[in-house]
Amino acid sequence: MQTVKSSAELELPADKDSAEYTARILKDVNEIVDLNTGKSGRLIRVLQQSQERVGYLPPEVLTAISQVMKVPISEVNGVVSFYNFFTTVPKGKYVLQVCLGTACYVRGGQRILDIMKKDYHLEPGDTTPDGVLSLETVRCLGACALAPVATLNGQVHRRVKPTGIKELVSRLR
Repeated sequence: MQTVKSSAELELPADKDSAEYTARILKDVNEIVDLNTGKSGRLIRVLQQSQERVGYLPPEVLTAISQVMKVPISEVNGVVSFYNFFTTVPKGKYVLQVCLGTACYVRGGQRILDIMKKDYHLEPGDTTPDGVLSLETVRCLGACALAPVATLNGQVHRRVKPTGIKELVSRLR
């Protein structure tokens, strides 16, 4: 059996049309739903934990959550699209977030994005073809005095200059 390893711990069969693929997703979603029975904010918790396991929320997982929780798929999709920490596309091994809040923008946040576009052909929301790096923008990271700020997998990098972002990215490969 050929499998696809996602960024977290769930290993899914490569053939998305197989009964084995569907059964594995349903089994995992059932486990996650059971762990959250009786807890407030259950749908959000189930979505978060499912994303942690799979690395993102593909349509098959959203459908399984809808079925297992007996929640309309429109409600599941509504929650996923409302909160920006949910993603329906796979992210890279590393996620670079560039702050574009006022202080970061004025102090060079946009220049960081320009370098990412020019040198790495990445726009916000893109992932490199090799799956190593995803680029995102955020409105504020709460570190305005350190602007411009970027995070790499949650680690804050302060007073980032275009040369600094190139150095940071070059260490990922």
